[in-house]
Amino acid sequence: MSNYENNSRYGATVARGAEAIDAGLRAHMIRVYNYMAGALVVTGLVAWFAFQAAGGYGITVTPEGVAGLTSFGAALFNPMAQLVLFFATLGLVGFISFRIAHINVSTALTLFFVYAGVLGLFLSTIFLAYTQSSIGRVFFITAATFGVMSLWGYTTRRDLTGMGSFLFMGLIGIVIASLVGMFWHSSALQFAISIIGVLVFTGLTAYDTQKIKELYYVGDDGSVAGRKAVMGALSLYLDFINLFLMLLRLMGSNRN
Repeated sequence: MSNYENNSRYGATVARGAEAIDAGLRAHMIRVYNYMAGALVVTGLVAWFAFQAAGGYGITVTPEGVAGLTSFGAALFNPMAQLVLFFATLGLVGFISFRIAHINVSTALTLFFVYAGVLGLFLSTIFLAYTQSSIGRVFFITAATFGVMSLWGYTTRRDLTGMGSFLFMGLIGIVIASLVGMFWHSSALQFAISIIGVLVFTGLTAYDTQKIKELYYVGDDGSVAGRKAVMGALSLYLDFINLFLMLLRLMGSNRN
């Protein structure tokens, strides 16, 4: 028996029962989370091994400078190299976002993991600033916060579109304030950016989860579904990384 049901939250009229839609949606979300988790593993491993290759905890940071670096570490933590890595991450995430409709799924996924690896190189500097135990503690706090908010975004019946617009404005404000902070060093400003950043990226986790759910369509072919999964994973990955960094600023223990 055909049961045509219009489900606007998935953006399509489907000719299946709710059970089939739910099963497909669950599989899609699991795929998204698996891609995201894999990228986080890549970032973490690259950051850790890059730091170890740079000199590990034999590195000392003093007001006079950084000592104990290997030749690799001197190259990696050079300000110019860090600037190159920063722009490389921006370029990769921009390329994936704007070209996703024109590349195949395997290429998009490869670029996503390359981006995660390059970001890991860039983020290896956190081991210079914070203790290993505090990095681990903040990571688990971030994971718990992310999990709760993503679950809420998936299950809530409330439309989060309005909240998303507000959070986007907050994100623009963080970017502007961060640029100001590069020239005007103020601990109060940095503290405010971190507090607002935690609120923004906590909210964006729920918003992006709901958006990924709404974009799911049971009739998508493999290529379209795969691209949606990669872009969904990238969105949640960025939410997680930024939430982690903001919490680390607030709760991380300085090595020195």
